[in-house]
Formats: sequence, C-alpha cells, structure tokens
Amino acid sequence: MAQFMDVHHGMRGITADQLHQAHEADLAVEKDESVHFERAWADPESGTVYCLSEAPSADAVQRVHERAGHRADEIHAVPLAV
Repeated sequence: MAQFMDVHHGMRGITADQLHQAHEADLAVEKDESVHFERAWADPESGTVYCLSEAPSADAVQRVHERAGHRADEIHAVPLAV
C-alpha cells in the first residue's frame, strides 16, 4: 500500500480534543476503503491539519475524509520515507 499525506486548511483554533475526534471519525470508517490513518498533526494558529495514511489511492483517502465530515484540501503521495 502507498502512503499519503493529506492537508486540511481552515481549522484555525482546533483543539487537541477536536483533532482526536476527527481522527477517531476517520478510524471508524477507514476499513470500508482499505485505508489506515496512522497519525494526525495540527497547527491551531494557522488552522492547518495534516494526516498520514496508508491507502490504495488518494481517492480512497478522500472518500474516508468525506464520510467522516472533513474533506481534505490536498492529498499528496509519499513515495519515499525514512
């Protein structure tokens, strides 16, 4: 499976609890699309949230986010990692 980093904008002021709830919403439906969200990070000041996942495609990642209620603004393949 490929790795993807997706980005959400416009979440200024997001709290740790809100980030956790959004991540849990993804985890609740990820299996339907054969996706696994590994981790999420947020910058409350800029309103940017980042999610790292393993998935068969960027479309599968987006479908999970849409069902969880927070569509990604950008999804990037991560072909190399250390």
